[in-house]
Amino acid sequence: MQPLLICLHDQKPAVNSDLVPSTQAIPRFDFSVVRRLRQREGQTLAQLSERSGVSIPVLSKLERNQSAAELDTLARLARAFDLTAGDLIALAESPLAHRSKAGAYESNSFSFHRIRYANHALILAEAPAGARLSKPEVHRDELETCWALEGRLRITIGNQVLELAPGESVQFDAAEAHSYETLADSIFLILHLRKPNRF
Repeated sequence: MQPLLICLHDQKPAVNSDLVPSTQAIPRFDFSVVRRLRQREGQTLAQLSERSGVSIPVLSKLERNQSAAELDTLARLARAFDLTAGDLIALAESPLAHRSKAGAYESNSFSFHRIRYANHALILAEAPAGARLSKPEVHRDELETCWALEGRLRITIGNQVLELAPGESVQFDAAEAHSYETLADSIFLILHLRKPNRF
């Protein structure tokens, strides 16, 4: 059986597309992330080689995107960094930073500004005293964190009633019935975080 390979292009992105054939592509995977992970942990190539069982020449080429990576190699490296092979591949495939633009919406007297990413959403909420909202939106299988920034909030989660002053927060399962009530003009942050490996 042939080993599974993740192919890497050793070409660099073109600076001027008029000078380079259009078939030249930006590499799909950037395993220089291995170098960043190694340096973050203060390891030399020799130390990572000993820890992972991957030879120094293979590590060096991989860090410079000058070779293909076998899945077994990636699995060994991932274990050395306490990651899964999937995590390492995702780090190599994704850009270092993702941008998102906030969307605004209102519900009852609450104003929301929300940004979404693959595994979480962050919501900045504002409401005048006396505003009430039950289960602000349909939730997926997520954890919800509410952090009061200004004012005072009353949050009812199932049979539990909590009041949050500025600087206080609470985390709970978003699938639980819950409601928000502002006891004063309030500004607060809500974080929806996908539960890992739920099923």
